[in-house]
Amino acid sequence: MDITGETILITGASSGIGRALAISLAEHNIVIALGRNATKLAEMANGSDNIHPLIFDVSDATAIHELERKLQQLVPHIDRIILNAGDCRYLEPEHLEWSHFDRMMDVNFFGWINVLRASMPLLEKSQHPHVIGVASQVVFAPFSRASAYGASKAAAAYFLKSLALDIAYKNIDTSVIYPGFIDTPLTQKNDFAMPFLMSVESATERMLGAIAQRKREYIFPKRLKWLLNVSKIAPNFWFHKMTWYPNE
Repeated sequence: MDITGETILITGASSGIGRALAISLAEHNIVIALGRNATKLAEMANGSDNIHPLIFDVSDATAIHELERKLQQLVPHIDRIILNAGDCRYLEPEHLEWSHFDRMMDVNFFGWINVLRASMPLLEKSQHPHVIGVASQVVFAPFSRASAYGASKAAAAYFLKSLALDIAYKNIDTSVIYPGFIDTPLTQKNDFAMPFLMSVESATERMLGAIAQRKREYIFPKRLKWLLNVSKIAPNFWFHKMTWYPNE
């Protein structure tokens, strides 16, 4: 199933998965690329007449009405919204940085809400509206240092799955995508082993297939999900394997 002739809004479009999705979808669609890096967004727009860059920080709730105004000036409707923007900050157990929780929720959770508030009026004008949220497989098992990041992604996934029940009467489809480790600038900062690490190209291809089919949930790679199921099958074993110890 191909995605053609649509108007698609993508957040976090200046790098990583968002950038790859924007470039791929712009071949046959109008893409509104949201991001904070003006230079990278401009470079993308220079490479395609179908890419319309918009500078926007998804965590800035004060700019929602301005974003709504700009979107309405730009396009008559939006067919799909891909909520992809995200951030990841890990806690250091010996010196807990509580502000990380604020940052993770502002970007990964409230970021979805802020963009939907601004774009929902245009989405409702589409004949086949679709909202896609990019979560993470971190929600399926507890990991050391990931309490802020994992909680924000879990909240976002629950939010969209629950919201789906309330907007179904408007014929708005929703999808939540749970990727594993993808080789992006964000994950390249990680200081731990990342099982089943995938390239951006491979991840983008899989995500586009799931988006085209409007799958309500899509989890990949499956091998990682099977591994994370150990946390449910043998929670005590998982706890002792994942527990953080100083100077280890």
